[in-house]
Amino acid sequence: MNIYVGNVAFTATENQLSDLFAEYGEVNSVKIITDKFTGRSKGFAFVEMPNDSEANEALNALNGLEINGRNLNVTEARPKEDRPRNDYRGGGDRGNGGNGGNRRY
Repeated sequence: MNIYVGNVAFTATENQLSDLFAEYGEVNSVKIITDKFTGRSKGFAFVEMPNDSEANEALNALNGLEINGRNLNVTEARPKEDRPRNDYRGGGDRGNGGNGGNRRY
C-alpha cells in the first residue's frame, strides 16, 4: 500500500519516517518530496508498505500523531491525477504576431 504522509516537519528525515512506520510492519520505501530547485522538503512524503493490514494499522495509529510540533496527516495515497501540462517554454501564437508586438514594416 502506498501511504501519503502530510504535514511532515521540514526537518524530518526519511530514516525517521521509516523507523516510525516500521513499528507497524515492513517498510519498502520512504520518499520525502522536495523542491527541485532548493532541495527543501515540501512537507509531505510517501511511504510504501507491502502488507495492507500492517499499512492500515500504521495509518490508523499515526494519523494525527504530533511529531516535531506538527500533527501528521496520514491517508492512503491516491493515484496522481492527469492534469493538463502548462508549457511555459515558448512557442505558439501569443496574439501579437510572435515578436512581442513590435511590428516594423
